[in-house]
Amino acid sequence: MTKPFLLEIGLEEMPAHVVMPSIQQLEKRVRAFLTEQHLEFGALKTYATPRRLAILIEDLAEKQADIHEEAKGPAKKIALDAEGNWSKAAQGFVRGKGLTTDDITFKALKGVEYVYVEKSIIGQPVTEILPGLKDVLMAMTFPTRMHWADYDFEYIRPIHWVIALLDDQLIDFSLLNVTTGRTTQGHRFLGQPVTLDRATDYEAALEVQFVIADEAKRQAKIKMQIEAMATANQWQVDLDADLLEEVTNLVEWPTAFYGQFTPKYLEIPEEVLITSMKDNQRYFYARNQSGDLLPIFIGVRNGNEQHLDNVIAGNEKVLTARLEDADFFYQEDQKQSIADYVEQLANVSFHDKIGSMAEKMQRVGIIAQFLGQKFGLSTTELTDLQRASDIYKFDLVTGMVGEFPELQGVMGEKYALLEGETPAVATAIREHYMPISAEGALPTTKVGAVLAIADKFDSIADFFAVGMIPSGSNDPYALRRQAYGIVRILAAQDWHFPMATYQTELTTAIKAKQAGFKLDWLKNRQAIGEFLTDRVRQRFNGLQRKPRRDIIDAVLKNQKQDPITMFQAADVLDQHKADADFKATIEAVTRVLRLAEKADFDQTDLTVDPALFENQAEKDLYVAVEALRGQVANNPLEANYAALQNLRPLIEAYFEATMVMADDLTVRNNRLKQLLIIARIAFSLGDLNELIVK
Repeated sequence: MTKPFLLEIGLEEMPAHVVMPSIQQLEKRVRAFLTEQHLEFGALKTYATPRRLAILIEDLAEKQADIHEEAKGPAKKIALDAEGNWSKAAQGFVRGKGLTTDDITFKALKGVEYVYVEKSIIGQPVTEILPGLKDVLMAMTFPTRMHWADYDFEYIRPIHWVIALLDDQLIDFSLLNVTTGRTTQGHRFLGQPVTLDRATDYEAALEVQFVIADEAKRQAKIKMQIEAMATANQWQVDLDADLLEEVTNLVEWPTAFYGQFTPKYLEIPEEVLITSMKDNQRYFYARNQSGDLLPIFIGVRNGNEQHLDNVIAGNEKVLTARLEDADFFYQEDQKQSIADYVEQLANVSFHDKIGSMAEKMQRVGIIAQFLGQKFGLSTTELTDLQRASDIYKFDLVTGMVGEFPELQGVMGEKYALLEGETPAVATAIREHYMPISAEGALPTTKVGAVLAIADKFDSIADFFAVGMIPSGSNDPYALRRQAYGIVRILAAQDWHFPMATYQTELTTAIKAKQAGFKLDWLKNRQAIGEFLTDRVRQRFNGLQRKPRRDIIDAVLKNQKQDPITMFQAADVLDQHKADADFKATIEAVTRVLRLAEKADFDQTDLTVDPALFENQAEKDLYVAVEALRGQVANNPLEANYAALQNLRPLIEAYFEATMVMADDLTVRNNRLKQLLIIARIAFSLGDLNELIVK
C-alpha cells in the first residue's frame, strides 16, 4: 500500500534568486534520502514561493523494502586454520556483516570453496524513517545564511513552520523550536492560516488563501496578464526570462499593473531607462509597434487588484525619482570632456597592490597594439584601437556610472559618440567588457575584441604577479571568467595566441614603454599558461559535440600553449580517430616519442648526418622527413597529421631494421636527432602519448 506525503518548510521571505535553486536542492536531497532508505516512491511535485519550499511525494511505500543479500568471504582454506577452527579472517568477515560464524556456509566457485553468508534486513515502517527528513532540511546549503534568536544554527531565513503529512497522519519531529504540524500560512496580507486534513489538500487549500504555490502556474499567470495588457494597448513587451523568473519568485499572488512616466525622460539613452526599470525596480518595459520605447512600465504586485491605483501611484513616484536622478547625471556628465575624465583616472585605484586605473590603461594600450599587429588589424583599425585604449575606462568616473554601475561601458559608448569619437572607438569602449558572463555575447568588432583580450589579459597577469591567484572557489576578481572570455574571443575570431611566447614579449614591451613598471609578470608565467589552458579545457567540455577526453588531454599539452592550435588539433584527431590506420599511426609515433625522450644532449641543432646510416630504412626515413621538415611550422595541422600517417610504414620499417640506442654514442645521438625531428612534427598536434588506442 502507498500513500502521498507532504513536506513543507515555511520561512521569512527569501531573496528571489535563492528560491528556485533551493527547491531544486531540496528535491535532490529528498530523492537521495528516499533512495538510501530503500523506500519506493512515485512522482515528486515541488512547490516554491518566497515563504515556502514544499514537496508532495506520490505513492510513497508504507515500509522499506526487505533486503536479502548474499556476501562472499575468504576461501575456505583461509577461513579455517589447521585445527579446523575459524580464523581471524573469517571472524572479521562475519563481524563486519553483523553476523556470527554460525551463519557461515560454503559454496564452490570455479572449483574453490569460499565462505558465504546470507543477511536479511526487514524493512522498517515509513513512519519510523520519515523523521530523518529533519537532517535533510538542516543540511541545506545557501549562498548567504543567517542565525536568529539564541541559535548557533544558520539558514537562509528564520524557520516559522514545518509540515510533514503522510496522507492524513502527522509525522512528528522538530527543527530548533519548531515542531511539525498541519497548519500552513496563507498570503501574508490577504490570507489566513489553513489546517490541512490530508497531504493532497495542499495546493488547493493555499490557493483559497491567495497563494499560488506552483511556480510554473504563478509564472503563467504573470505572462497571461502582461500579454493581455500588451494586446489591449498594442504594445510590444519583452518578457525577459530572467526578470520573469525573479518577479515570479517575489510574489505569491501576482497581479500585473502598468504605470507611466513623463515622456521628457525618453531623451535619456534608453539603456539608462531600461536599467532603471528592469534592474532597479523589477519592471518590464514596453515599445510601440515601431519599436520605440514608450513612457510605460509594467510591474507585478504581491496581492490582488484592490487599491491598485494607490500601488500604481506609489510606483510612479519611485520610478520618477530615479529617472530624475538619471537625467541630472546625464546632463552633468556632458559638462566635462573625455580628457577631463581620463585625467581623473590617475587618482582611481585599480588595486592597491597593482596601481592606478590610468597605469592599467597604459599597459592595456601597449598590449592592444602588440596583439592588433599580430592579429592583422588594418592601419585604420590600429588607429581606432589606440584611441580606444587611451580612453576606454573614462566613464568609470562619470556620475551616471557611479549611480548605475551596470552601465559602465554602455555610457562610455554614448558619451564618446556625443563627443565625436568614431563609431569604432565608441563600440570598442562598450565591447571591452564582453563577455560579461561565462556564455555571454562576444565583441562583434575586431577593435573591440582586441581591447577586450588586452584588458582581461592585463588583469590576469597583474593579479598573478602580486600573488592573488584564484584557488578553489575563491576568485574575487572573476579571473576565471575573464580567462574564459579570452579563450572564447580567440576561438570566435580564429586568432592564434601562443601564450608562452606572448607573455615574454609583452613583458619586455611594457618594461620598455611604461615608466615605473614593477610587476613581475614572468614570475608566474607557467601558472598563467596553465590557468588559461584550464579555460580551454572548460571550453572543450562545454561543446555540444566535444572530443574524447584523451584527445583533449593530448592537445592541451600543445607546446606553444595556443588555444586555436588546441582546437584545430582536436578537430584533426577527432576526424581521424575512426580511420583504419589511426591505431597503427599513433602507436608508431608514440614509440618515436618515448625514445626521443632519452636524448640527453643539446637539441638546438638537429642536423642528421646520413654518413652514419647503417641500413636502407634509415635512409628512406631521412629522405621523407627532410622533405617535410621545412614545411611543418606553416602547414595546416591536417597536413602534419597526414605526414605522420605517411611516415608510419617508414617508421615501422626503421624500428624493424635499426637499434636506436646503439653502443656507439655518435650513431645513437644521430638516430635520436632523427626521432626528435619527427617528435616535433607530432608535438604540433600535442602530446600524442595521451591518446588511448585499442
